[in-house]
Amino acid sequence: MLSTRKIIRIDEEKCDGCGLCVPSCEEGALQIVDGKARLVKEIYCDGLGACLGECPQGALTIEVREVEDFNPDAVTDHLQSQGRKVPNHMPSPESLRMDSPPRPGGCPGAAAMQLSPCAKANQPSSNASENSALRHWPVQLRLVPPEAPFFKEADLLLVADCVPVALPGFHQDFLAGRAVAMGCPKFDNQMEYVEKLAQIISANNLKSITVMEMEVPCCSSMSVILGKAMQRAGKTVRTERIIVGRNGTVLAKENVNV
Repeated sequence: MLSTRKIIRIDEEKCDGCGLCVPSCEEGALQIVDGKARLVKEIYCDGLGACLGECPQGALTIEVREVEDFNPDAVTDHLQSQGRKVPNHMPSPESLRMDSPPRPGGCPGAAAMQLSPCAKANQPSSNASENSALRHWPVQLRLVPPEAPFFKEADLLLVADCVPVALPGFHQDFLAGRAVAMGCPKFDNQMEYVEKLAQIISANNLKSITVMEMEVPCCSSMSVILGKAMQRAGKTVRTERIIVGRNGTVLAKENVNV
């Protein structure tokens, strides 16, 4: 079945055939042919980009186009025929499609609520604090109601899931005073994110948006998603982009027109 989804793209001019990308692809979708990395079959590639960081030449990128669905059963047969280990978990074809419908709700943990952190926690500080600066629930982008009261005239913090784990002082230095929406642009449906963000932007007079991404390639699409959401909403919001390193430091801050 054909669907619109993410898939690996190989720039043959940049590829020098070093082969470092091959073992990083657990599905066996890549191999070296005639001195260049090649995609064996589209159905073997899940498009999640585990191979991106292994290419020293930057020859691997992720693109979105209409291709055959990822096929976990075919991947299993392919790996077993080569005597390779089959991953314990593989995504379903449906979860990778860019045009998948939003997932239904119903989770008790998705009930919206506003929290009241202490005043001290809502003051930015260079020192870590034991006080939480979280002002509302839920926080996952897939779960937050677009018209929740905590988004009204708010400063929105759009953050990749890994950022709070990597960044010391996240609560006091970045979360304090902001409404937050978290997500993973690598594993979740990006078009679902675009639609949800467009609804939030349309329904609320946001003061600003701060988008925080990890330095890893699979995380950089969060600001792209935000840009598409603004286009869909027909509104522009003042935006700052912050890149966080895996060593827990802020690598870059920039005002952007997404």
